[in-house]
Amino acid sequence: MAQLITILNGPNLNLLGQRQPEIYGHDTLDDVAKSCTAVAAQFGLRCELMQSNHEGALIDMIHTARQTSAGIIINPAAFTHTSIALLDALHTFEGPVLEVHISNVHKRESFRHSSYVSLRADGVIAGFGVQGYSLAMQRMGHILAPKG
Repeated sequence: MAQLITILNGPNLNLLGQRQPEIYGHDTLDDVAKSCTAVAAQFGLRCELMQSNHEGALIDMIHTARQTSAGIIINPAAFTHTSIALLDALHTFEGPVLEVHISNVHKRESFRHSSYVSLRADGVIAGFGVQGYSLAMQRMGHILAPKG
């Protein structure tokens, strides 16, 4: 069976495509899931996309991923800048972790310039719109590709 990549999305991303399209664009999480599934298949991977507005639920998803997933792609949204608990949960995960942000957080408010999650992430992609998820999946494929 193909290795699973868990794609986690934090608060308000359930409104992707509706909320502030001038910043986040018009694509939805369903669109993101479709594009990531296509890229994952190119590398013999499969993916599952999940979203929650609740920090504890995201932590539970990370704990589950410890048993089910080869890698995590995470857009923690506002929890990026506030959640030591997400960082601690990610530290329990042994596979690669890639952090994604749709907007270029470094061109936005100064509080968005710091990320607790980056302290664990093996890479960060920001400012490429929802294409960042596909880029992260492509990178995950290269990280997990059989060596030889």
